[in-house]
Amino acid sequence: MGPLRWVRLAAAASAAMFAISASGADDIVIGQVAPLSGVLADTGKDMVLGAKVYFDHINDQGGIHGKRIRHVVKDDGYKVEETVRLTREVINKDGALALIGFAGTGNVGELLKQKVLEEANIALVAPYTGGEVLRTPFNPYIFHIRAGYADEAEGIVDQLIMLNMKRIGVMYQDDPFGKAGLAGVEAALKKRGLEIVGTGPYEKNTDNVTHAVQEIAKANPQAVVMISVNKSTAAFSKQIRAVSTVAQLVNISVVNPKEISRLIGPESARGIGVAQVMPYPYSATVGIVKEYQQAMKKYAPAGAELSYTSFEEFVGAKVLVEGLKRAGPGASREKVIRALETLNPFDTGGFTVRFSSNNRIGSRFVEITVIGKDGRLLR
Repeated sequence: MGPLRWVRLAAAASAAMFAISASGADDIVIGQVAPLSGVLADTGKDMVLGAKVYFDHINDQGGIHGKRIRHVVKDDGYKVEETVRLTREVINKDGALALIGFAGTGNVGELLKQKVLEEANIALVAPYTGGEVLRTPFNPYIFHIRAGYADEAEGIVDQLIMLNMKRIGVMYQDDPFGKAGLAGVEAALKKRGLEIVGTGPYEKNTDNVTHAVQEIAKANPQAVVMISVNKSTAAFSKQIRAVSTVAQLVNISVVNPKEISRLIGPESARGIGVAQVMPYPYSATVGIVKEYQQAMKKYAPAGAELSYTSFEEFVGAKVLVEGLKRAGPGASREKVIRALETLNPFDTGGFTVRFSSNNRIGSRFVEITVIGKDGRLLR
């Protein structure tokens, strides 16, 4: 090799090293793949915001062991194949140390099926799904901070039975997410010697719920449990009330009540029940809620509103950061997983999670809220 070529190669190598350093090679990269477009876009944006404001807060305090957190976000549009592709990208190209807050039972389930997390030996903290297929059988890579859909279904059915509503129908998204919720309602009713009186599926990534409305209306239930996302929940709620005498509608926790009110109007949304798997984020009665509200005020864009969704990922980010701290300087993906297992228990500030070497279900907290006359949630 000639001297001139050697100098050129050395210069190129030096430039490459400088570029790596300038882009934050010493940062702790946390990857998040979320639906920032499509039917779940509002939810996805809140998910990202909640994690972001907590990471901004930590970076302002000096980061973790002297390193800043670099939050790398990618939009999967709630499409399973994009979730897989972008997860591989954030792991292999961006060098993520851990992952946070993905959405969709089917989306995350495909990551398990294709062994994306296993091959990278990487932790995914606080996915926005309660699907039982992601919890049973035991999977060591996913750390759940929310109750499962079976827990939510149990809480919803219990509340409806207390109100003497025993004729219960289920409207659900026809995919692993919806079917997981459906199974939860079936199990909760079976425990009480009851059966679902009618079901109405709808296709994922649409708000075309006409068939579901027709099927549920024929069954004439007293109450309907909805296993659906914002737009389909809004469309179904408005249409079913127009053609039936159903007394109560209740959705699991993945919807944003303010978005439902915006889509169909506060009066049409009024009275819809929503299960929750996090403490009430609108009143600073516990420490973690106060911390969340302060961080939102300081770091969120002007006009950003508080929500259960952003609060959940704020909590998830706090859990992950605690794991990163315990993993020590220069931690590997394996050390992060082992560190998260030591959060047994970990009190985030009035909301406690518990993980161990054989447990990844951090919480089973569930409560039911109701959309009030002005679109706000009532406990």
